[in-house]
Amino acid sequence: MELIKGTADLSAYLAADDVIDHHHPTVRSTAARLGAGTAAPYDYAKAAFEFVRDTVPHSMDAGERRVTWRASDVLERRTGICYAKSHALVALLRAGSLPAGLCYQRLTDDDGRDPVVHGLVAVLLPGVGRWARQDARGNKPGVDARFSVEGERLAWPVRPELGEVDYPVLYATPPRAVLAALQGAGSVAELAGLLLTALPPDGEPAADPAGAAASAGAAGQSASA
Repeated sequence: MELIKGTADLSAYLAADDVIDHHHPTVRSTAARLGAGTAAPYDYAKAAFEFVRDTVPHSMDAGERRVTWRASDVLERRTGICYAKSHALVALLRAGSLPAGLCYQRLTDDDGRDPVVHGLVAVLLPGVGRWARQDARGNKPGVDARFSVEGERLAWPVRPELGEVDYPVLYATPPRAVLAALQGAGSVAELAGLLLTALPPDGEPAADPAGAAASAGAAGQSASA
């Protein structure tokens, strides 16, 4: 998919902030361990992806109560929904000097109901010439996401006939409402009622609490945000 950068400044996709805190010792030490066993940017990016995918259980898969949103907390506590795991992966990629950003899908149940916004990551590797989307939410029966810069290997390719959407904007920082949902929930159960159901073209997603409460099943089954 052709992504549209939210900012023309490539350095924004290498920056650290309070969410993508790749200056934090936990992120830096994790990146150093991953980098020690890799010889090329592709190898490091793949290792970082598989680390987040496989060693940080998705909160809803694991029955976890705690909500995380800051990259270092995701790595320290080893838990997060897809938005939070994406923050952690972006932080690790940037810690390895690889431009990375956040992107999103709108997914539904198999009947087109209960939409939910699902978080992904895109990375720009040297010599590749385009951003490659990755889905580190964590595999489970029926879900087999892989690192790839050729054909995409996402958890869920969109089904336009059901109203599912690949949003084209690549964000350097999380949209405000994504962060508000994470920071406003006292538990993962509460977060299930705050999940976003759409990401408007202006880039500021609107939470729909009534729809999102119904989408808790989609969050665990379809999007697992």
